[in-house]
Amino acid sequence: MQCISIAVKHKYAHTQRYRKREMKGGLIFLLAFTIIGLGVCQGGELKKHFYKDTCPSAEDIVQNIIWKRVSTNSTLPPKFLRMHFHDCFVRGCDGSVLIDSTANNTAEKAAVPNLSLGGFDVIDEIKTKLEETCPGVVSCADIVALAARDSVSFQFKQPIWEVLTGRRDGIISRASEVLANIPSPLFNFTTLKQFFANKNLTVQDLVVLSGGHTIGVGHCNFFSNRLYNFTGKGDEDPSLNTSYAAFLKTQCKTLSDNTTTVAMDPGSSTSFDNHYFKILTQNEGLFQSDAALLTDNNSTIIVHEMLDSDNFFTEFAQSMKRMGAIEVLTGSSGQIRKKCNEVN
Repeated sequence: MQCISIAVKHKYAHTQRYRKREMKGGLIFLLAFTIIGLGVCQGGELKKHFYKDTCPSAEDIVQNIIWKRVSTNSTLPPKFLRMHFHDCFVRGCDGSVLIDSTANNTAEKAAVPNLSLGGFDVIDEIKTKLEETCPGVVSCADIVALAARDSVSFQFKQPIWEVLTGRRDGIISRASEVLANIPSPLFNFTTLKQFFANKNLTVQDLVVLSGGHTIGVGHCNFFSNRLYNFTGKGDEDPSLNTSYAAFLKTQCKTLSDNTTTVAMDPGSSTSFDNHYFKILTQNEGLFQSDAALLTDNNSTIIVHEMLDSDNFFTEFAQSMKRMGAIEVLTGSSGQIRKKCNEVN
């Protein structure tokens, strides 16, 4: 309650002091203070260099293995970014997406949105090395958060956002909880906004984090309805750039194709940058959820603000920090798994 009241106090003070200011600027300022309040609440006891005394080399170990693997496999950054996103949106950032199913439980990994996740072997490699170095200290949840940051940062040879650590691992992983929590690429803006609000994330976060689609690929079956049967009448999505649609039809030839993949950001699919927002303004967003960002006035404004590269990198860092604090387990909650794919 205390941190929420602090946010409200800042919001009230700002309103009184700057009520004559331009509305847009005021709203952005209010949003910033409100998010700070929520972030502190959600983040619990996360902090910089949580392992500096208990496992000083932890973050270096993660970075070294990730960079080694990414140097020979450029598909890993989007995979780790997506893994972190899917982990945080179901039961919070607790590493539950890593747990294997058992005879008595179907885990998150087995849910449809997670079937195309990858990179679990690298997470296991990192965990093995950390257990050899500092047994029972570093959580799998923190490994996922660091792996997402370090894999994307490889092209810059330096971290591009700060990862607070101190997460603990969850002991529950249920496939049945995934669809109700992870936003679908078929969602419209209203539903996307609600799913993010459910995690105390804002429209700003929704738009900015969608910029992660600048790397990686999408499967045809998640957008081919936009090409062949948008309203159920064998039609094409009128909001989709016609030239881009024609190209996509050469890649995804049927509605039933569930194996072919297409770059989400053509021409920039292995480079992390703000190019996604450029193609979005040209109506070349791959998914319906991408195009949805242009159906709301506020989100459209944010999309255009992200055309400035510095703005995008600054905002992406902040949104990733907020996402990484969703419903975290800290202190004595949860556990530190010995193996990331199973509970102790």
